[in-house]
Amino acid sequence: MIAETLLIAAGIYFLCGLVFAIPFVLVGVNKIDPHAAHGSWGFRVLIIPGTTFFWPVLAWRWMKGVHEPSEEKNPHRRAAKSEIRNPKSEIK
Repeated sequence: MIAETLLIAAGIYFLCGLVFAIPFVLVGVNKIDPHAAHGSWGFRVLIIPGTTFFWPVLAWRWMKGVHEPSEEKNPHRRAAKSEIRNPKSEIK
């Protein structure tokens, strides 16, 4: 019973993702990533599986109107930004 419910829920999730993927690949990807606007049809076919899986996140970004991919935040980038703001020593 639990396995059947989980399979039905997963099927509904992926069906919704597939329904979302078609218009997203045709129109939406151009809106949220300007670099993808110049992508070929092969590229668009390749992103369908990922779009099907990550459709809630992509739908949220598309509806929110985010036009640039977010910048990665990791310790290296934070250290580099703090180094720019507060250099330890000047080059002589």
